Amino acid sequence: MSTQIAAHEQALLDAVPTGLFINGEWIAAEEGRTFDVRDPATGDVISSIADATPADGMRALDAAVAAQDAWAATAPRTRSDILRRAFDLVQEHKEDLALLMTLEMGKPIAEARGEVVYGGEFLRWFSEEAVRIAGRYGLNPEGTGHMVVSQRPVGPSFFVTPWNFPFAMATRKIAPALAAGCTVVIKPPALTPLTTMFFVSLLEKAGLPAGVVNVVQTSRSSALSAPIIADPRLRKLSFTGSTEVGRKLIAQAAEGVLRVSMELGGNAPFVVFEDADLDKAVEGALAAKFRNIGQACTAANRFIVHQDVAEEFARRVAERVQAMKIGRGTEEGVSIGPLIDDDAVAKAGELVDEAVGRGARLLAGGKALDGAGSFYEPTVLTDVVAGSAILREEIFGPVLAIATFADEAEAVRLANDTEYGLVSYVFTEDLARGHRMIDALETGMMGLNVGVVSNAAAPFGGVKQSGVGREGGFEGIHEYLSTKYTLIPAS
Repeated sequence: MSTQIAAHEQALLDAVPTGLFINGEWIAAEEGRTFDVRDPATGDVISSIADATPADGMRALDAAVAAQDAWAATAPRTRSDILRRAFDLVQEHKEDLALLMTLEMGKPIAEARGEVVYGGEFLRWFSEEAVRIAGRYGLNPEGTGHMVVSQRPVGPSFFVTPWNFPFAMATRKIAPALAAGCTVVIKPPALTPLTTMFFVSLLEKAGLPAGVVNVVQTSRSSALSAPIIADPRLRKLSFTGSTEVGRKLIAQAAEGVLRVSMELGGNAPFVVFEDADLDKAVEGALAAKFRNIGQACTAANRFIVHQDVAEEFARRVAERVQAMKIGRGTEEGVSIGPLIDDDAVAKAGELVDEAVGRGARLLAGGKALDGAGSFYEPTVLTDVVAGSAILREEIFGPVLAIATFADEAEAVRLANDTEYGLVSYVFTEDLARGHRMIDALETGMMGLNVGVVSNAAAPFGGVKQSGVGREGGFEGIHEYLSTKYTLIPAS
């Protein structure tokens, strides 16, 4: 799969800043250290960028703290206009952003374009919400005074974003924070930092004041993050990533009683009832499983299919999967790009091998590809046995694992049999059953006869070990606001 970087790809990479962005300037790391970013489709280095030290992280926090009061006092319309200009700049550079994501993360270019659309909508949505922050005023029940309830920005915020959606995860956090009047330090992922860096350069062009957003990419995440989180001036922490890391960050945040938003791991059930429209279910399955090469917290992880339709569902899915083209995401017609690294390939292989060893049947795929790049075949397993690791662990790869159920009660039990609760998918033509599933499934989101649920206007988040807080929707901006109540005595 190895290929030379095309001239237009190199020109784009050359246009991406390579420094840290602190107090409105792109600067070198304190010790002059750098780290490499690689194309997972080839293994080739595509950029070398500044590697922030803990001292750089503290300088970024200093800048955010210094800018906080002025940004909070900035008129909501001004904040709104900056976000709207950023949205417009994203539209102008949508092809650049899409290609950059494909180069550093590997996803097919068509999916990268979709992420630009999705991520951009957070800028537009929260530009509109910035001018709608409201409170209330009224007489208290006793008639002894008037209650004034107002909203204030939480304050300087620290964001840790994941590698799998490098644009959307940055906009989903930055946009509501800026709309609410909070300043930001963001630590993009070491595996895919370039998209965030390019996006922040667009924010700079949109007129964002110095210090309001600061970027500190690093190869030493824990060392940089710990002192920022421990600093009493920080008031908010938002993280998207694994539950294991999220627990550690919550523990660190507890010392300063920080507001936290945590979007953590998932183990999404995809339930197909006997009355489902199988054409819809197959299309939904392909979208819910293979989007982003299966590397999404919202990816369907456990396909729980009624025993009467399981064989036909598996046959149809396997037929579609066997026709998928694998390759570098820039190539025409590719629907399965590389996994992020060789460790991800190894994990997918181990889960598949363990399931087959327990008795699962392999209908498609099932092995890594030889040669350059981190590729694993899109895979379909059926007759997966209860207790298999693939039903307990988040796969984060292009592997579709099918188990069966006999009745609705068993489907609910199997779907809820996990510590996670981010999203679920249900396919049924019975409206009453669909409503019962809304109430019965223990997840923060649900797709009913649809395989993709994310939308900037909707609250994104989970329950149980999948996190706390919501991003997007009317609810999203309140993660960055604190409520203040004032009593004015009646005259």
